[in-house]
Amino acid sequence: MSNAKGAVIDKDQCPHTYQGLEGWLFAAPAEPWATLLLAHGAGAGMDSEFLEQLVAQLLGEGLAVWRFEFPYMAARRTDGRRRPPNPQAQLLDSWRARVADARLRSTGPLVLAGKSMGGRMASLLADELALPVVCFGYPFRPPGKPDKLRIAHLQALRMPALIVQGERDPFGRREEVSGYALSASVRLHWLVDADHDFKALRRSALDQAALIREAARQTAAFVRQQLSD
Repeated sequence: MSNAKGAVIDKDQCPHTYQGLEGWLFAAPAEPWATLLLAHGAGAGMDSEFLEQLVAQLLGEGLAVWRFEFPYMAARRTDGRRRPPNPQAQLLDSWRARVADARLRSTGPLVLAGKSMGGRMASLLADELALPVVCFGYPFRPPGKPDKLRIAHLQALRMPALIVQGERDPFGRREEVSGYALSASVRLHWLVDADHDFKALRRSALDQAALIREAARQTAAFVRQQLSD
């Protein structure tokens, strides 16, 4: 499995390259055609089970993936203490610093991406950095607080954005998000019966693995479209 301490990660019978670099996790297929810079959500780090599953599927689509952690999560990894996320300005500066790393361009054109909070921070910088963005489970508003929307920048966004969202995500369900006046550059892809972590109802014909696979396929299609435009 992945390791954030700097060791190369061997996976038997796996055609992909996995490396734990200082402060990073990097994975790539033999011949990547584009690169995702992927940030974690508020409560789990870059090696969460969700991101492990998602990255495995993105690799299968031919995408290289660089993962990183925000300062508060990196500090938790060092001493084990749970902390709240850093202030927004610090989170955005972390994103800027990571995008500036020249190694990211070695595996193809760059796209910003993130789970929940990580995706929201990426979307706040998409226009500034002139890069497309993919959000996996966008936190449109805190659960139970429909009046505290986080969509102002999405209404004016110019860079292409893909939001892959579960239909029953408590951070933004389909019936409410459909009423938001988002920018024409924002594309929404809905995962049937899925929640914030793309887990489906028990009665659903799909499971989390299938929904994460669909999210990866949609991501690859979106990125290909941006490269062809």
